Amino acid sequence: MPLIILVLLALTPGDVVEIMLGNLASQEMIDAFKKYYRLDDPLIVQYKNYLVQLFQGNLGISFRTNRPVVEEIAGRWVATLQLTSSAMVLATILGLLIGMFSAIWRQTWIDSFVRVISLLGLSMPVFWSGLMLMIVFGLWLGWLPTGGLGGVRHLILPAITLAFPSLGMIARMARSSILEVLGEDYVQTARAKGLAERVVLVKHALKNALIPIVTLIGLQTGLLLGGAVLTETVFSWPGIGRYIVESIFTRDIPALLNCILILAATFTMINLVVDISYTYLDPRIKYQ
Repeated sequence: MPLIILVLLALTPGDVVEIMLGNLASQEMIDAFKKYYRLDDPLIVQYKNYLVQLFQGNLGISFRTNRPVVEEIAGRWVATLQLTSSAMVLATILGLLIGMFSAIWRQTWIDSFVRVISLLGLSMPVFWSGLMLMIVFGLWLGWLPTGGLGGVRHLILPAITLAFPSLGMIARMARSSILEVLGEDYVQTARAKGLAERVVLVKHALKNALIPIVTLIGLQTGLLLGGAVLTETVFSWPGIGRYIVESIFTRDIPALLNCILILAATFTMINLVVDISYTYLDPRIKYQ
């Protein structure tokens, strides 16, 4: 992945030295900049140097700020996790509830309404829904701030914007999984025993329908990390996504490489947690 990013940046129009130093920089300044950051080395040598520094625990120095990349990323990574986790919790809770109601009242107007809402959530681009929320709740009503990092009020609009597509996916998956489980023999047996419908749905149906839903939640969390790029840009949220956009425009190679690396590592850890959770959801699953 880092090698691919290096190649793409090399093919992208624009020179990092010209962007950093400006058009009036002398040739001596340009040569010194390239020598200091070793930009005059071939791409494969730059990739090797990056790997050597990475295994030494050194994430390099940002071209733009001349500060260690680890210091630049630390606070932004926390802000991105705060936004992503809030959006995922919101999407999971509402998606499960909506999907369950849709499965219970299938083939009714409630089911049709839920399916339309799910389709809208999947169809609307993040940047469009974010702008609409900003206009309505920020500019017209004045209830919520339209950008920046602050208290809980600053988190509401970007979290809803980021959660909306995942909410639609989770609701559809929950509906189909619960409908499939409701037709199983053990659910019919539980009803025949006289158990309350609430107990049958929560203890028997929902619990056994969670494995595909949890798998989807893990995948959607990774997508949210990527989708945070647009959301953070729209709402001026100081997270890794916005930092990636700034790094692309300024050709800040060390910052960009390590941001992608951290997002990939976070996604890998999330999928590891999802795999481990299978053993708790289904005791028949054992890992050697």
